[in-house]
Amino acid sequence: MGEAARHENEMVLKNDLAAVAEVRRFVRLVTGQWDMDDFVPCLVASELVTNALRHASASGDDVTFRIGRTDDGALWLEVQDATCDLPRIQCADTISEVGRGLFIVDQFARCWGIRPLTGNAGKVVFAVLDPT
Repeated sequence: MGEAARHENEMVLKNDLAAVAEVRRFVRLVTGQWDMDDFVPCLVASELVTNALRHASASGDDVTFRIGRTDDGALWLEVQDATCDLPRIQCADTISEVGRGLFIVDQFARCWGIRPLTGNAGKVVFAVLDPT
């Protein structure tokens, strides 16, 4: 998936946490078309988008969410933002309501990672989920 390619299953989100609910609706729609269960994809998409909106988009830049399929039928989720700050798994205490996003992604994804964009234009955080 190249940065310049136009994606059919793509959403551009304003820097507003209310967009997370829109992403979940979008994921349900797309996974429904592919006859896939939507619970884990919605959870992982929510965490990726929330992280990008909370931590990476302080500049007010848009965040782009994409969903697709891999050659073997797995689900590909990615979030692109305009900062080069790298996300990391945090140690959340037992009562904290934040800090578990990438831990959750790590638990449910076949793999996940970060791809920097050329020219320090930002990054893409992606996760691959096995089909269910």
